[in-house]
Amino acid sequence: MRDALANVSRLSWKVWRRDLDVYLTTWKINFLPPLLEPVFYVLAFGLGLGSLIGDLTYYGREVSYLRFMVPGVVSVAIMFWSYFETTYASFIRMYYQRTFDAMIATPLLVEDVIVGELLWGATKSVLAATLMLGVLTAFGLALWPSAALVIPLAVTGGVLFASMGLFTTSVSPNIDSFNLPIFLVVFPMFMFSGTFFPVDILPAGAQVIAWCLPLTHISLLVRGAFLGWWPDGWWFSMLYLVLATPLVFVLALTRLKRRLIK
Repeated sequence: MRDALANVSRLSWKVWRRDLDVYLTTWKINFLPPLLEPVFYVLAFGLGLGSLIGDLTYYGREVSYLRFMVPGVVSVAIMFWSYFETTYASFIRMYYQRTFDAMIATPLLVEDVIVGELLWGATKSVLAATLMLGVLTAFGLALWPSAALVIPLAVTGGVLFASMGLFTTSVSPNIDSFNLPIFLVVFPMFMFSGTFFPVDILPAGAQVIAWCLPLTHISLLVRGAFLGWWPDGWWFSMLYLVLATPLVFVLALTRLKRRLIK
């Protein structure tokens, strides 16, 4: 890991700042989805579907479906905003706009460009999670002060999923190729990572697969922050994120650097 980061400098923040400047030109449009998304989920799934389901048992405690589902929505946003930013958006900047080539022609190194992109992808997750947390707090669905832990979890999850996105970008020959990992990896995580129903109701084999997915661990920890209590095994989810995040980060950095210097 030290070798992979040897050429990363503070100039990577210049890349992050460039992406931020572009974001600020359309910030009003970018703010709308994370503001409205939790409202739609609360109305459709929480009040609509939740009225049919009622309460459910989560790690031995009775929880309303609305309070169970809301942290899952935030967890999905952490994944989507960082992953899609570092796949479609990064690929467009790299392949079509040639923005990466232009930046590498400056004193920026390849590693600075990659890390700057990754940091911006993680920032999109933090922005989305923060906005959604504010909206859901207004609905009375977040228990404070434990809900504040959603922000550091969004940072960790944002880095992890941004790294996954950049790795996907590094191995995708064209933009249509993103359909495969999204269909085979992202959407299964969206559905089966404890976001909209507890993992323990799945068949035993499916539970093993679910616990291998990073979103399962983000969902468990974000839900713990929202509810104000930590389910059994939370330490395993923390350990998973601590080990997986730097591993995937280095993998994405190494693979994308190899592609950019060809």
